[in-house]
Amino acid sequence: MRIELLGLLSLVLGGVVLLAPPRMAFYVIVLSTLFGAAAAFGVPGLGGASVLVPSLLLAFFCLRLFMAHGERPVFAAVSSSSPGIWLLLLTVYGVFSALFFPRILQGVTETMIVLRSSAGHRIIDLTPLSFSSNNITQTVYALGGLFCFAFTFAYLKRGGTARDVVNAMLVLAVANLVFALLDVVTYRTGTAYLFDFIRTANYALLTGSEKAGFKRISGTFPEASAFAGYTIVLFAFTASLWLDRMRSMTTGVIAGLLLLALLLSTSTTALVSLAAVMVFLSWRALPATGPHGVTGRPAAIALALLSVPLCFMLVLVFAPGFADGVQSFLDETLYSKLSSQSARERMQWNAVAFQVFLDTWGWGAGLGSARASSYALVLLSNVGLIGAILFALFVGNTLMLRSDAGRYERAATRAAKAGVFAGLCEAMISGTVYDLGLLFFILAGSAAALRSEPVAAGAGSRTRLETVS
Repeated sequence: MRIELLGLLSLVLGGVVLLAPPRMAFYVIVLSTLFGAAAAFGVPGLGGASVLVPSLLLAFFCLRLFMAHGERPVFAAVSSSSPGIWLLLLTVYGVFSALFFPRILQGVTETMIVLRSSAGHRIIDLTPLSFSSNNITQTVYALGGLFCFAFTFAYLKRGGTARDVVNAMLVLAVANLVFALLDVVTYRTGTAYLFDFIRTANYALLTGSEKAGFKRISGTFPEASAFAGYTIVLFAFTASLWLDRMRSMTTGVIAGLLLLALLLSTSTTALVSLAAVMVFLSWRALPATGPHGVTGRPAAIALALLSVPLCFMLVLVFAPGFADGVQSFLDETLYSKLSSQSARERMQWNAVAFQVFLDTWGWGAGLGSARASSYALVLLSNVGLIGAILFALFVGNTLMLRSDAGRYERAATRAAKAGVFAGLCEAMISGTVYDLGLLFFILAGSAAALRSEPVAAGAGSRTRLETVS
């Protein structure tokens, strides 16, 4: 087992977390999600699979919350009154499928999976269905997502506040922007090796590519599309806060910079997801019909939408040469994307994934057994129709939650739901594996917990149950 530098630092930080207040544990787990390409250590027995820094710190986060509040709020997170009940059922079913389906259905179909060697090499290939290390790693990630949701819920029900969620996410957004800027600066100055210590996971690293003359921003992630998928969640969160007039100057500036970073990432997935998120936010901007009457800046949204084509035409008039660069950018990012080698490969993954769903009679091949390029097909090929329905119930119930707490809690709940929606959009377009990342489950847990006032630690069991429900 090879332990990385960040792995050692994470162990030290985890020890500090166990001695610190639970609030610090929450901030640490939120900020750790930024290091999407940082391995804490590798596991040779699983083909060199990497245990990421966020996954390691998640264990300390859960332990600290359990030490502080016990198991009661964790069980409340997955009770029948919470969307977490569907996530619990999905995870149980997914773990069962990972352990048994590849063995029961061995050889019935062929699936696209990641093949790892002990030397750290990874290839994606079509192989007959059988049990593999991918079933183990995806099972661990699935359990991690469930624990992240439940303990985030527990923290916010036992002393955590909506301000903690907002503050942590704003700090995370700023850190993401700083690393994005450093990524571009180190690339242009030939010092990209300075980022090597946070790019240690056993992933294919595509951090030095350009498109239409633009450096594709990858930040702390292994590639630009991963950075864009992460950044669009932060953009949706901060833009939602701005719409709700929460810290307008701060959230407006951060949301604008995140939008610029998304465009500079030149990720096709980001652009398509951004269109869906903007529709969602524009709908949110309409005058509310509920009792709280939040207006959501409809005039500002309409002005921004109308000003985009006007500004674009003015640029073309005063800088005609700019049109060629824009045309080249759009051609490489959108127009020629479907005919690219990458697009053809991903369409093949989807075709194989759907065939796996058919060959397994709708049951799926087992969690971690198949890879696709759309989260819908990932679900169908891995956990089948039952798993897809359970996931839809989990996300649907999360997005339909309404907060009956204070103004700050309502704004934070809406922002968390916007982040969940953005993460789901990105995954549906290009998600390749079951794991959606810890940030998705932190926001889902926050939305579920902030719909009502937090429960005091000394309150009676009856009061706790009434608040949760």
